Amino acid sequence: MKKKITDNSILVVDDTPDILEILHRQLSAKGYTVFTAPNVMEAIKILESTPINLVITDWKMPKYSGMELIRHIRENYVNTKVMMITGFATIEGAIESIKTGAEQYLAKPFTDEELFSTVEMVLAEKQNTFTDSDSEMNPEMFQNYGILAKSDSMNTVFRMIKKVSSSNANVLIYGESGTGKELVARAIHYSSNRSTAPFVPVNCGGIPESLLESELFGYVKGAFTGARETRAGFFQTADGGTIFLDEISETSTSMQVKLLRVLQEKEVYMVGANKAIKVDIRILAATNKDLSELVKQGTFREDLFFRLNVININLPPLRDRNGDILLLSSHFADKFAREAGKKTPAFTEQAIHALINYAWPGNVRELQNVIQRLIVMTDDNIIDVPDFPSLMRYSIKNESNLSRTLAEVESEYVKNVLDSVKGNKTQAAKILGIDRKTLRDKLGE
Repeated sequence: MKKKITDNSILVVDDTPDILEILHRQLSAKGYTVFTAPNVMEAIKILESTPINLVITDWKMPKYSGMELIRHIRENYVNTKVMMITGFATIEGAIESIKTGAEQYLAKPFTDEELFSTVEMVLAEKQNTFTDSDSEMNPEMFQNYGILAKSDSMNTVFRMIKKVSSSNANVLIYGESGTGKELVARAIHYSSNRSTAPFVPVNCGGIPESLLESELFGYVKGAFTGARETRAGFFQTADGGTIFLDEISETSTSMQVKLLRVLQEKEVYMVGANKAIKVDIRILAATNKDLSELVKQGTFREDLFFRLNVININLPPLRDRNGDILLLSSHFADKFAREAGKKTPAFTEQAIHALINYAWPGNVRELQNVIQRLIVMTDDNIIDVPDFPSLMRYSIKNESNLSRTLAEVESEYVKNVLDSVKGNKTQAAKILGIDRKTLRDKLGE
């Protein structure tokens, strides 16, 4: 029976007794609950019986290495963080450990300060979806608005949100469908001095052209058949706050003229009215198209483009957000498992590989839907590749990317063979039908 989960439990794995004793003493003095294991098999026994927040493992150990332990943890314990420590420090080793699933890599010998700061950073990553030690940004700031990320590309977005929130400048948000453009708009609004006023999102592409003007600007009684009373539009509703014009590229040229007047004069004309109404609003707009290209094509007004594009924020697609796919997968798995009254499942190593390598054309929205489906449809507490939707399995298994060069395909295959024999070059060369020298040449050694 597992023990009660704590927030600061650490398992140290090292085949050197002195190292185990020193790390146990140092970390215990800092208030952590520390377990130790002299080898990988003992570590696995502890993991099976005790919830562990962080595993600190040596690399070079008899029989099973720290890399193999990391792979085991990533396959079976989705909420456990890993730190690699080693006296055989190389750039290649650091890269391999991070790729395998370690959050941090620490070379021996290290100071107490380096140890404690690294441990704190890794555990902070477990508790927060975004940390930025180089700024004064509150890491909780964007969690409340549904934005979860720790990748460098999203780090840049977070910095932009912080900067633009302190101004009233118009912002144009670019991004593919499903990347979270409205979430960014909400983060800007609720981090600004307009946060207590309304935030009004408008899907310009989802409202028929014939109704868009009256929906945006409102109408007076008798303005058209069916207008039995005066009704305010979205711009009046957003007075004092922020209006978010999503899919701005879908508006007609005539509507673009009316929007330009609002941006220039800060006033709106209700349909059927002769007098303008002043509005105090901030305008945020979003699109999944290249507006500058639409300007060249003559389908989007250049003057409106320049008015909207005072500041632009580019949201990266999920496939370019290294590190965020697993973070989001874990978050969605926890969320939907709680809603379903289930235990949060673990992802196998193959499933993790599939999640990372899938193209995610629908971005975060697609990932959320896939994880929700997995939670609902999977009875086991382990999620593997066969549980994925058929289209995704096809993409994973065949990887029919015909844009890759022959050298790229060969390099990937050589690496896969080497990984399958746990780095044994003699065995890998035999499988590949080449000698060790040729193998080293292909590996660039």
